[in-house]
Amino acid sequence: MRFRDFHPNIKLRIIFGFFSEIIGSMIFPFMAIYFAVHFGAKLTGILLILNIVVGALVGFYGGYLSDIMGRKKLMVTAEVMRSLSLVVMTLANSPWFESPTLTFVMFLVGSICWGIEGPATDAMLIDVSKPKERKLMYSIMYWSANLSIAIGGAVGAFLFKDYLFELFIGMTVMSIVVAIVLIFFIQESYVPLKSTIEKKPAGRFQVFSDILQSYKTVATDKVFILFVIAGLFIQSLEFQLTNYIAVRLHEQMPAQDVFNWSIDGLEMTGVLRTENTVLVVIFAAIIMKVIHAYKDKHVYLISIVLFTIGYTAISYFDNIWILFGAMLVATLGELMRVPVAQSYLAAIPPDDKRSSYMAVNAFTYQGSMILASLSVTLGAFLSKEMMSIFILITGVIGFVIINKIIPSLEQRVRSQGEEVEANNREQDYVLREQVVE
Repeated sequence: MRFRDFHPNIKLRIIFGFFSEIIGSMIFPFMAIYFAVHFGAKLTGILLILNIVVGALVGFYGGYLSDIMGRKKLMVTAEVMRSLSLVVMTLANSPWFESPTLTFVMFLVGSICWGIEGPATDAMLIDVSKPKERKLMYSIMYWSANLSIAIGGAVGAFLFKDYLFELFIGMTVMSIVVAIVLIFFIQESYVPLKSTIEKKPAGRFQVFSDILQSYKTVATDKVFILFVIAGLFIQSLEFQLTNYIAVRLHEQMPAQDVFNWSIDGLEMTGVLRTENTVLVVIFAAIIMKVIHAYKDKHVYLISIVLFTIGYTAISYFDNIWILFGAMLVATLGELMRVPVAQSYLAAIPPDDKRSSYMAVNAFTYQGSMILASLSVTLGAFLSKEMMSIFILITGVIGFVIINKIIPSLEQRVRSQGEEVEANNREQDYVLREQVVE
């Protein structure tokens, strides 16, 4: 399986997603600084939390809509809305007019657009991919995302302050290009049942009842819920680096010399993040080839062990070389885990509920951020040793849950593979019959 063998939707998503993420990484990671300058740190914190909550809530509605309307229509609608919001955001930061309030409102609209588009995009990728090619697909997407963040973040650090208007112009143009690609080149990957499309609301609040009914199905899938909970605990380990670990290194790590360069705790946090990104970009393809020879369940469990050991060590040690080694271990675990976890996730939802499942899975990200944020407060009361034990237990909980449900995950992967093969045989039979006729 090679890149050129992917469905056109996948190839377009990877290519244009890469360039969009580069420009986005030049802007959005620095927007907290922008809002803090104009609104103050306290109000900015509230506004950013509001932004996350609104995006998450809209994501649940977007997942429901995608399962009853199809993917492409929502993706196009969201991207057109994003393009318009970026036009306004650009004008609100132009040499002729500046409005931080209008900028935040459009920033919020951007989160709403992602809530609409995100679950549909994730579901579309599953729709058009085969089980055997998903690990490669997600590996390429993961590598691409890290490379774009590395490039965009580095360039944005130099350009954001003095060239924000020009960056917004670039982001707007790219969004318009992506909207054109979605309209004219992306193929619809899911057509809902006609009875579902023609279903009329029975009352004013019927839509809320329908949404609850849709997510009730998701909530009763114990394997999926446990998968999300385990993912929340495991992903929170990585977010500890920019939360509790960052605070601990800043307060407790003494400055140390490395090749005539003195590094303190605050700088060490940035160095470790850079190391992680560079290792992902360099070794993603190599790790993908290595793990291909082993069973997914073994790779997944070993990856969680490495991930947990790495971040537990980073939370405890102060020696620079030990920290470098621990990040190497954690990153290897990350590179092994992400494509396998995404492949398992793709096999869990039924065809008619994929977007709803993806919307709920997004809580893995928000929930892990909350858990990692709470650890900062917890770290103010507990010793370094106790916090390292806490982080270790967090990873162990994720490992235990995954180990419990992995037979069910394997069964769903096999069932989906058998279903795909059956559909392919049926299509081949129909084609042969048409040729005979």
